[in-house]
Amino acid sequence: MKVLVTGGLGMLGRTIRREFTDVECVVADLPETDITDENSIDAAVASAMPDAVIHCAAMTAVDKCETERDLAFRVNALGTANVAAACNRHGVRLIAISTDYVFGGSLDRPYTEFDHADGGATVYGQSKFAGENMVRTLCPNHVIARISWLYGCGGPSFVHTMLKLADGTRPALKVVDDQRGNPTSAIAVARFLRAVLDRPNLCGTFHATCEGEASWADFAREIFAQKGIDQKVEPCTTDEYPRPAPRPANSRLEKTMIRLCGLPPMPQWQDALAEFLKVETFPSS
Repeated sequence: MKVLVTGGLGMLGRTIRREFTDVECVVADLPETDITDENSIDAAVASAMPDAVIHCAAMTAVDKCETERDLAFRVNALGTANVAAACNRHGVRLIAISTDYVFGGSLDRPYTEFDHADGGATVYGQSKFAGENMVRTLCPNHVIARISWLYGCGGPSFVHTMLKLADGTRPALKVVDDQRGNPTSAIAVARFLRAVLDRPNLCGTFHATCEGEASWADFAREIFAQKGIDQKVEPCTTDEYPRPAPRPANSRLEKTMIRLCGLPPMPQWQDALAEFLKVETFPSS
């Protein structure tokens, strides 16, 4: 089996290439391949002729998306449209990565794949939701995988940031405690995607976050506990750390489609974190 991975040099792309030991992975990333250039991505798909394209490439800097709206839509919407159209032209299955930010974040329970999505309040979420719609319109043979609170090999991620800050110079770290989500390992996402590849007729939108929920403060405490680091975490509110892009209070995703389709369940987030911390090498402070 052969897959082409857009954004293959990024955090999730690197993890996919490492985890897919029985799959030939072809990297499509800048500067050689530009998804915002329809001819560039078409040539990459035509040259590789993979069994599937895993579309990871995206503009994920949430605050930068607010100040560079056109760039966000050029990458996340137009770029995704180019990938979807190329896949459809060449008869290639598309597996596209999306985000919890397509929801508004105000629901009082985890979002399912059947809940209404509209892009939420951020340019990032709106551009990614536009990208989802491009996939649905232009490439019927697709799977959309929504993920959130992702960490993985080499970072950047919340895990890497927390461990860098816990260098013994700060009595306490202030961490937001009024946002809740599913901390998710890129390793777990890669294994989900590998299971999807083994189901060539599977189609639709799936939530692919780890099981269980936490606040960012809970997440930080678990990181330090598993690493044996004596670092105090001081909970704070979102309002104490205003950002250009509003963060959703509720990023929790229910894995209804995984359950309905009989795919392997996602691991508990604490277990996935433990596995990741055993294999990841962190630079010394």
